[in-house]
Amino acid sequence: MMEFTQVFVACLCLIVSVTGDPCLIISEINADNPRLDTTEFVELYHTSGQRASLDGYTLVFYNGNGNIAYKVLDLKGHSTDDRGFFLVGSVDMLPKPAILLPPNTVQNGPDAIAIYHSSAARYGEKMNVTAVGLVDAVVYMSRRSGGAEYLAEMLTPGEPAFVEDDTAHDGDESIERCLMSEDRWGFQVSLPSPGQRNNCTPPASPATVPLITELRLGGGPLVLVVLDGRMDRVSVMCGFLSGDQSGAVAVYSGTVREFPVGSALSQVQPLDAFVFAGPGNRPSSNLTETLIPGRQPYQLSNSLREGGFYLSRCGVATWARDPGVFWEAPQTPGQPNQCPWPKICPYNSGECLNIDFLINELNTDTPGAAEDGEYIELWHPSGRRVSLQGIWILLFSAHNNKPYREISLSGHFTTSKGYFLLGSDRLVPAPSLRLPPNTIQNGPDAVALYRSPFGLLDAVVYRQRGSDMEAQELSKALTPGQLPLLEDPEVLLGDEALSRCRGLYAFDLSVAPPTPLRENSCPRPPPPPEGVVISEVSSGHWTNHSLQRGFVELQGPPMTSLLGLVLSVFDHERSGTVIALPLTGFIDQQGFYIIGNVTGAGDRLSVFAKLLIHQFWFSIFFLFFVLCRSDPPRGLYGAHSGNGPVSLSRCSCCEVRSPSSWTSSSPTPQRANLCPSAAFSSHIDICLSPMTTDWHGYSGGQYEFHVPFIGLVIAVFLLLALGVALFTYFYRKR
Repeated sequence: MMEFTQVFVACLCLIVSVTGDPCLIISEINADNPRLDTTEFVELYHTSGQRASLDGYTLVFYNGNGNIAYKVLDLKGHSTDDRGFFLVGSVDMLPKPAILLPPNTVQNGPDAIAIYHSSAARYGEKMNVTAVGLVDAVVYMSRRSGGAEYLAEMLTPGEPAFVEDDTAHDGDESIERCLMSEDRWGFQVSLPSPGQRNNCTPPASPATVPLITELRLGGGPLVLVVLDGRMDRVSVMCGFLSGDQSGAVAVYSGTVREFPVGSALSQVQPLDAFVFAGPGNRPSSNLTETLIPGRQPYQLSNSLREGGFYLSRCGVATWARDPGVFWEAPQTPGQPNQCPWPKICPYNSGECLNIDFLINELNTDTPGAAEDGEYIELWHPSGRRVSLQGIWILLFSAHNNKPYREISLSGHFTTSKGYFLLGSDRLVPAPSLRLPPNTIQNGPDAVALYRSPFGLLDAVVYRQRGSDMEAQELSKALTPGQLPLLEDPEVLLGDEALSRCRGLYAFDLSVAPPTPLRENSCPRPPPPPEGVVISEVSSGHWTNHSLQRGFVELQGPPMTSLLGLVLSVFDHERSGTVIALPLTGFIDQQGFYIIGNVTGAGDRLSVFAKLLIHQFWFSIFFLFFVLCRSDPPRGLYGAHSGNGPVSLSRCSCCEVRSPSSWTSSSPTPQRANLCPSAAFSSHIDICLSPMTTDWHGYSGGQYEFHVPFIGLVIAVFLLLALGVALFTYFYRKR
């Protein structure tokens, strides 16, 4: 194994794609039928495309009004059919569902449906929404309802609720899962297809935009088929270079004379493009960034079949120029593409397999000299028995920043609840992997979890009192932006451990009683301080002025404790957290608390990047301002870079997480912010005038906004309001 400085870090992420073993997914939902809801259904699909047992699975229906379960179905004893489908639905459904529901059972939204794989006893009606044991979920709503944000945050983090459009089709429609591009899944509204493959058809292109729909690669010349968007017919079919090389095909608007053979790559943006990489080859970055910006070329395998193979546009992604929407499929020139039903698991919160295993509990220092109760407990978020093949634990020493012990867990499995315990041979309960006493050093040291060959999954850097500085290098490499954790023997009587209590990151471990192979016993977090807000932000990188300093100013009731708050600093260039600072001080007598490199700061920071600040209970976004003048607007601007230092200041006390509450000004740490005064405000007239192509006008030193037809709109609105009032009055008189 390599030293920690040479190992790349794999992102801890809830949204993953799984392309290995087949899995059970929610394939289609019809929650809202025309008139009476007598043909509603939920279709499950096993991506093996074969009969599969549903023992251990539970289907839960959530009500978005209160976010509680209104229906729970234990699927024990059931199986999918021979093609992998399983139907739950109304008694009037055809084909007949395996589990029958009364009419109007599936709610129209905002709601959610989720599949779990864990003990069925965990789930019951009236329970709160949970992600424990989650396998797949769909959060949906109608255009009329909204209000599914919390369900989406819990069940499909990073993905908004799907909006079912009841005007998409005449008659009935359903929410169908379709592969969008490569291994990313999404949903679209289509005609119901219970017990059948979903109607996943690529989006139709505008009549004037031809799309590449079929290609043949390998085994000879490459063949291009271009579909005429007006008549759904093949308009171009021709041969090109051999498909075992790397290259591209692009469709441009223009004439042949504009693209002579042998000419350099045109910088004109194509209407459509397909870039591919032959075995062992790679297209130039100029080619990919010009033709398919932000996308990856289609990678050909090393085993190209004699005669080549055909690719068809099958993904339903609406974005253009993406080779990921092409799949291997039979040749169908002039006919609709025959796209296969994919056998990969969806891109969603799913089984959390990319998060993989987590360090759930760590006990490095036990009472007594024997140190025979130390242990490391791992946990898999699926909450069930999972193989540890390819998983390694590395124990790092802060004295030389190198591993002092490497432990392979291949051949082992978690318990039926997802736990795995390794520790001293006298530990109770008995660990699955026994270690000699005093194996795990007391700190400052680190425990890191790896999956070969992908890299780091999770890590905990821990310390003893007064040893923060010694663990800095380990923290930078394994848990960047986080402070080393302290297993404090003075917090609890007897023994204590670092236990995962709030989330999926190392700083979510808290000192708690040891609970090996049991659910962690976590302390209640302190209530968030009331009235504490971010008042001012300044970055040392915003101007070149010698007095420009980086700081964050909090404001709140004097002497308010900040214990329990974490200040997180995000850097958009690094796409992650660069600082996570737990706060332990108090708001001062003047109502301020400063974090940063300024006089009087309660906490000092050595690095303050271009800031996007997020607080655990309150937050501020990096702000931009539209500069409105008598000339046309030129876009969005950040904090100004004048001759002096600059900061962003809150100028509205009570609007938390609102960009409109902020303005740029000179820095005023530990003083009242410099905010605009009404005495110096400009007068703005909103003028009603006929339509004009000039969206603004300038007259007499005042700004005028010409709003076309707004006078007519207001007049109509007032007449309607008067009519409603008169109708209500006479109706009550009768």
